[in-house]
Amino acid sequence: MPLTAIAIDDEPQALEVIKLHAAKVPFLDLKATFTDAFDAIAWLQTNRVDLLFLDIKMPDISGVEVVKCLPGRGTAKVPMIIFTTAYSDYAVEGFELDAVDYLLKPFSLARFLKACTKALDIQALRTGNNVPDSIFVKTGYEDEKVMLDELLYVEADGNYLSLVLPTRKLLTRQTMTDLLQLLPPDQFVRVHRSYCVAVNKITKLSRQDITVAGYVIPIGASYEEAVAGIKAKLH
Repeated sequence: MPLTAIAIDDEPQALEVIKLHAAKVPFLDLKATFTDAFDAIAWLQTNRVDLLFLDIKMPDISGVEVVKCLPGRGTAKVPMIIFTTAYSDYAVEGFELDAVDYLLKPFSLARFLKACTKALDIQALRTGNNVPDSIFVKTGYEDEKVMLDELLYVEADGNYLSLVLPTRKLLTRQTMTDLLQLLPPDQFVRVHRSYCVAVNKITKLSRQDITVAGYVIPIGASYEEAVAGIKAKLH
């Protein structure tokens, strides 16, 4: 199935670029474009799409604020986000909102296609299609293969992640958000700002913590709903 999308940008010329690029991506269906972010938010109240191309710096309301106003925020119903902007300073804030990608204007068709392909891969994971059995993570100057059935849990430490396996730990420099986009959501669940666990490796579950292969992992207050989902899967 194609990815459905809309684009929001206060500059008509920028929207034309997105229209031209989108017409050349066979799996992308651009449903509408908006120069007024409030019109787009209203449209999304009654229409659903998979993906938003969203400018960050706009009059009256920023793209970051638009994301926080989206219907279904915090659920699987919220669209994926690809930020488009001429200001690189906003990249960090954008990725903190779980953005799929960040396109710095002016961007080429090749760069646009790369972002769309990433969104398509994430959509496949969301719908359970083409679920991977392994991922590659960068450790130093190398990419190392990690079999998902061996991964116990992931711990964030500053700008690094520690992937804990039965006999070793791998250290990689990336965000938890980036890694979660690679992991099948029905197999791995974030239970704390700093921890993600493999559901089928859980051996004990209490109100305060989770035990995975002898490791005790705290449950974050804002992740209680995710933990409730784990309990449902385990019973």
